[in-house]
Order: sequence, then structure tokens, then C-alpha cells
Amino acid sequence: MFTADFFFSILRITAPILFATLGAVVGEKAGVSNIGLEGTMMISALFGSLAAYWTGSWFAGLVLAVLVGILVALLMGFFAFNLKTDIILTGIAVNMIGSGGTLFLVKVITNMTEGKALASTTSLITKDLQVPSLQIPVLKDIPVLGNVLSGHCLLTYLAFLLVLLTWVMLYKTPLGLNIRSVGENPNAASSVGVSVLKIKYIAIGFSGAMAGFGGAFMSMYYAMGWSQDMVAGRGFIALAAQAMGAGEPLGAMLAAMVFGFAQALGIKISSTGVDSNLVSPIPYVMTILGLVVFALAARWKVKRQHSAAALQEKG
Repeated sequence: MFTADFFFSILRITAPILFATLGAVVGEKAGVSNIGLEGTMMISALFGSLAAYWTGSWFAGLVLAVLVGILVALLMGFFAFNLKTDIILTGIAVNMIGSGGTLFLVKVITNMTEGKALASTTSLITKDLQVPSLQIPVLKDIPVLGNVLSGHCLLTYLAFLLVLLTWVMLYKTPLGLNIRSVGENPNAASSVGVSVLKIKYIAIGFSGAMAGFGGAFMSMYYAMGWSQDMVAGRGFIALAAQAMGAGEPLGAMLAAMVFGFAQALGIKISSTGVDSNLVSPIPYVMTILGLVVFALAARWKVKRQHSAAALQEKG
């Protein structure tokens, strides 16, 4: 079971989850809970595939997918920050639009009538419009390792590269310092001249861009087209990965890979003839178990800190 192809699939499946997870990490650092990642990925996936089809360019599709992700996130921010709408409710609305609204658009775009079967899929992406894969020189010739690490979609490599870039941005740049300051104490950040509203918009815009990349990956590489609910909970899994990774880019990446492993394992087991209905819940069960483990670990950490504080007081 644990072949080079299996580990290759883990990285491939992890990529869209990782994009959304990094968006959740930066959002949480700024005190913004973007639970609309699922819907944003769905919307971006649709517009990315449509743009690639209409322009004949995968790059144009990718750019539009990211721009749409940013636009959706900024609209969420406008309702939450300016109109004072509860951001959780705003995220739920985006998720509902991502599920039902995109299907409505597909039916309108494909000119389906009541007398015909209503479309729930768009097979627009051909091999020429697919985000290209890269064969890495030298690495591809290494036995086993080359089969695991070489030949991935361009976006897969970008997802893992962004882990490093996000960490650098958060901990080595003034912008990252401002993001963390706003998340930890917005009043203190405001008192030293930091625009809290601007930083929150930047953070939620970043999360939208990451969701856009994830959506483009799904429709322009993974599924070769758009279909209803194709994101399949990856946006919600990303929120769990962010929590399990303690809100840090590296930890979130490792958590995303755990979920990627669970999904790859489910697909592998299903390919052996086991009923897919029995194995499809594996990633979601892993999500629940992961959050339980995270909650227990966080509780143990708090108790340990309280015990240490009590000992110091006695001393």
C-alpha cells in the first residue's frame, strides 16, 4: 500500500487543504475567523475554470480564481468590519453561496432549460488548460524519491513554498508584526498608530487569495473541471488543520498533511474494492479526532502552566 504513488498522492491531495490552511493561519493571527473558506474555494474554482476556457489560458484562469477569492474575502470584510455583521454568519452565507449560488450560475451559463437535465458539472478543462506539472531535473532521476517529489502540479510546489514565505511574512516583516499585534491586542496596536481596519482587510484578503489558489487547484488540475460541492469540506478541514497546528505555518502544514494522508488512505482502500461509502468518512473522522487531541493537549498545557504558576507563588 505504501508505495511511491501513494506518497505522491498525499502531497497532491494536501495542496488545496494547505492553501486554505495558510489563509486561516494569517486570518487568525489578525483576529479574523474566516469560516467562508469553503465557499470561497467553490466560487474561485468555478470562475477559474470558466476564465481558462474562455481565454484558452490556464494562467488567466489561475489569476481570475485568485482575484475572485480576494474579492469575496474583501466583501466578507466589508460586511463584518464596516457594517458590523457577525463574521461567522457572513462566512456561513458565503459557504451557502459557494454551494448553491455557483450551481445556479452554471445552469445559467450552460443555458439549461426545464425540459433538459440540469447541469451540476462543467467539464471545461482540457489537458492544454490544466495547470502544468513540473519534472524537476536531477530530482526526477533519484529512485523512489524522484517519483514522490517530482512531477507535481505547479500549484503543489507553490503551496509548500508559501509555508516558508508565510512564516517569513509573519515573523520577519513589519507587516507580520502588525498582523500579530492586531490579533493579540487591537487597542494597543491602534495606540501606536497601526490601522487595525487596514490590517484586518489585508489578513482576510490574504486568506481569500489562498482560497483562490485552492479553488483553482481543484478545478484546473485535481478534477479537471467544476462540479457541485467539489471542494468536499476541504475549507472546513483547513480550519481544523489551523487549530491543530497551533496557528503556526509549519504546524498547520503538518496538520494538513495528516488530513492529506487520511484522504489518500481512503482512496487507496476504496480502490481495493471496499465500499466507498465506508471509507469516504475517514478524512472527517480524522478531523474530529485531531480536534479532540488538540483540545486535550491545549487543556493539558493550560493545567501545566497553572501548576507552574502555583509552585512559583508557594516558593
